[in-house]
Amino acid sequence: MLRRAVGGYKRGSFSQLWLHRRCIHTNVIDTLRARHFVQAVTSEAITKRVETPIAVYCGVDPTASSLHLGNMVTLMGLLHFSLAGHQAIPLVGNATGSIGDPSGRNTERIALDHKELAKNVAGIEAQLIRFFSRGTQYALSRIPNLDPSSLKPVRVLHNADWYTGLGVLDFLGTVGRHARVGTMMARDSVKSRLQSVHGISFTEFSYQLLQAYDFWHLYHFHKCHVQIGGSDQWGNITAGTDLIHRMHGPQSDKSEAFGLTIPLLTTASGEKFGKSAGNAIWLDETRTSPFDIYQFFVKTADSDVERFLKMFTLLPLPRIAQIIDEHARAPHTFIAQKLLATEVTELIHGPQGVQQALCATQVLFGNRQTLEEHKFTSDDFDAAFGCDQRMVKVASASVVGKSVADIAVLLGSCKSKSEATRLAKGGGLYWNGSVVVDSKWVPSVEKGDFVGDGTVGVVRTGKTNYRLLKLLDS
Repeated sequence: MLRRAVGGYKRGSFSQLWLHRRCIHTNVIDTLRARHFVQAVTSEAITKRVETPIAVYCGVDPTASSLHLGNMVTLMGLLHFSLAGHQAIPLVGNATGSIGDPSGRNTERIALDHKELAKNVAGIEAQLIRFFSRGTQYALSRIPNLDPSSLKPVRVLHNADWYTGLGVLDFLGTVGRHARVGTMMARDSVKSRLQSVHGISFTEFSYQLLQAYDFWHLYHFHKCHVQIGGSDQWGNITAGTDLIHRMHGPQSDKSEAFGLTIPLLTTASGEKFGKSAGNAIWLDETRTSPFDIYQFFVKTADSDVERFLKMFTLLPLPRIAQIIDEHARAPHTFIAQKLLATEVTELIHGPQGVQQALCATQVLFGNRQTLEEHKFTSDDFDAAFGCDQRMVKVASASVVGKSVADIAVLLGSCKSKSEATRLAKGGGLYWNGSVVVDSKWVPSVEKGDFVGDGTVGVVRTGKTNYRLLKLLDS
């Protein structure tokens, strides 16, 4: 594996070797800059430092049971480091999560009880493992010459592992001795809270020391030299680099630690995304389905789509430039948005998630031709609508000989057959995307009137009222 072989190469040769393995920028910082990931760095020397393999981390506090798109931006940055041959360390803050980060908040977080915290930790850890696993598989199909044997396994760590058993006096004697109150008070996250009517508690005030100690611990015991995070984490990140410099001495080579912040996810209009903004798009499919992920990105504004393609996908930059050029010539086709939606859905939920999203999209917004072209199977419909109350499963024998009006009433699309008849006469009743002109028409499996391996019929009334009939073996 490459990670075992690099010891025989001189410093600086890592990027040259990697050039033959991976056809992107030779330096991951250059890659991140080209894809709009870099808001600020603590030192420009980071570009030189990443020419040889290092460990990089970002932290996630388990304040919810699922990650969201705001988290994903930072995780994409960490994924780029991993794909460039560095050691990626996602850190679950099961210790700091019990306190809460004051950054970007006007009020103090509500404390989580042990049961809820444990549930959130389990959910976040599982998602981190799944994200990097799917991210690697996705990368292999997008990045030319990427050698999977050269990638280091991602290491998910928990900061409670080093806080358990650490006494208050030990912490103050180790960390507090090097902290300067004036510097702590000057952090933006602290100043904004001090000026608010709610103020800030000592608990949240001390959060920056805990995150600083996380960085020092990972630096000291895991040889982690870089921390990345959202732009609102600048104060916490620099608290960590400052602690490392003070504990090792500013003139020591051992004080080589760097921070990199990533712009917070916003639209071109400045709208934020996340839990605090109240419009979180979750990575947990039980909270935000693959269809909803797809629909969120397919509705991306033209002014945002190029930036999102660079940040949320691993498509080569020339390919993105080509797509944007094609989109500019025919914006009504939404080619860039459709590609973005497909890529992100696959990255988060895998190819099966894309299939689910496309199936649901064609059912809800397509027509009979598009449904037939995609050749969705019965299993595709089950995956896309299995938990959706709009899909009604009935024994096939119970609908044999039933008219479309009967089926519309059965599904709840219409209150009565007379209503279905009125809709059909007015052109407002559809079967699998085609207008039904006669409400007495009887759909037939033998004549190919059902899709999904002959098991699914889609009834639409009006523009947006959909119901699905799923035939089961009698």
